[in-house]
Amino acid sequence: MRLMHLADLHLGKRVNEFSMLEDQKYVLEQVVGLLDEERADGLLIAGDIYDRQIPPIEAVRLFDDFLNKVARRRIPVCIIGGNHDSIERISFGAKLMENSGIHMAGEYDGTVEKVTLQDEYGDVDIYLLPFLRPAQVRSVWGEEAEEVRTYEEAMSFVLRTVKQNEANRSILLAHQFVLGAEICDSEEPAVGGLDQVPVSCFDGFDYVALGHLHGAQRVGRDTVRYAGTLLKYSFSEVKHKKSVTMVELHEKGNVKVYCRKISPLHEMREIRGSYEKVTNRADYEHTDTRDYVRITLTDEKDIFDAVGKLRAIYPNLMRLEYDNMRTRRYQSVMAPEEKTQKAPVTLAEELFEIQNNSPMSSEQHEYMQEMIRRVWEDEQG
Repeated sequence: MRLMHLADLHLGKRVNEFSMLEDQKYVLEQVVGLLDEERADGLLIAGDIYDRQIPPIEAVRLFDDFLNKVARRRIPVCIIGGNHDSIERISFGAKLMENSGIHMAGEYDGTVEKVTLQDEYGDVDIYLLPFLRPAQVRSVWGEEAEEVRTYEEAMSFVLRTVKQNEANRSILLAHQFVLGAEICDSEEPAVGGLDQVPVSCFDGFDYVALGHLHGAQRVGRDTVRYAGTLLKYSFSEVKHKKSVTMVELHEKGNVKVYCRKISPLHEMREIRGSYEKVTNRADYEHTDTRDYVRITLTDEKDIFDAVGKLRAIYPNLMRLEYDNMRTRRYQSVMAPEEKTQKAPVTLAEELFEIQNNSPMSSEQHEYMQEMIRRVWEDEQG
């Protein structure tokens, strides 16, 4: 059985005020082509279908068109919601869509939906677990889960309720931060790593199809994977190689994973140099000037109407910055403040010691950690 793993479509996203809809339509057409080329037996989408909970109409239409194209190929699709999605909205009509092979997991209610596919080796059980918060688990399970406080405890609790048939091959779709994975600027980890779960939570699954992080990567073992985004959504991703992840299941314990490249409508890249250099035809005539670019000018003096002039050559200029003596001097003044990316509990300890001329006790430290955890959890809903 050959399955395609996608995640983090973020349909309707805007990057530096540029709409990504045309770019998203372009790469989704490639996905449909790869489904045909690979003769895929199923499609897994691990959350963050949309970029916000109330997506623009154009984004909903784009996803509807994409699902219709996949459904016409009679390829089963398994979908979970991510932290950017409204579970109620994306799971609307889920029962009706099942008739077309589209399996959309609703909000976690104490059960983890299972979809079973078959091939010559037997059954493949696919478990659909939408983005999970500790508060949800406590709300659903009441007293049984009253001790669940962390994301790790929530994930462990929920997966203990999943009764697997050990003879079958099993796949889990999940949308969480996994400890040890690499993040980039376009992602939003919780302060202090409070929302991270260890990869050991997923022991027992033959393949774990993850969403949440934008860089395609393995975590811990080759069969625990983030598919990553299909497009670059920040300049911290310029070195990413965007792809879809293919999962080939043979007999129990025999899983092969490989990636197929996705080509964007517009590449994202960075350009650096003097105004004279970046506007020199000899330097740009053999490049695609329609790329999404961040230009860093090294001129000591600001160029009048630089953005307007540069967009005459680079119409998709997203950001313009300067790197010169003035900006470096400013950065050196600001650097200590910017580099103080300390955990909240550490900042609280430092403030306490300044005000009281003595460090926190272990009891005060634990109390402060608990208060920060509660505030973070309340903000996440």
